[in-house]
Amino acid sequence: MNIYVSNLSFAVTDEDLRSYFADYGEVTSAKVIMDRYTNRSKGFGFVEMSDDEAAKKAIAELDGATVDGRSIKVSVAKPREERTSKPAYSNSNSRW
Repeated sequence: MNIYVSNLSFAVTDEDLRSYFADYGEVTSAKVIMDRYTNRSKGFGFVEMSDDEAAKKAIAELDGATVDGRSIKVSVAKPREERTSKPAYSNSNSRW
C-alpha cells in the first residue's frame, strides 16, 4: 500500500520517514519529495508498505501525530494524475 505523508519538517530525511513506519511493519520504500531547484524538502513524502493491514494501522495511529514539533497528516496515497503539457508559446490562435 502506498501512503502519503504531509506537513513534514524540512529536516526529515528518507531514513527518518522509514523509521516512523518501521514499527508497524515492513517498509519497502520511503521517499521525502525534494524541490529540484533548491534541493530542499517540499514537506511531504510517500511510504510503501508490503502489508495492507499494517499500513492501515500505521495510517490510523500516525495521522495527527506530532513529529519534530509538527502534526503530520497520513493517508492512503491517491494515484498520480497524468499531466498534460502546455506549450510555452502557441501561435495557433493568432490571426497574424
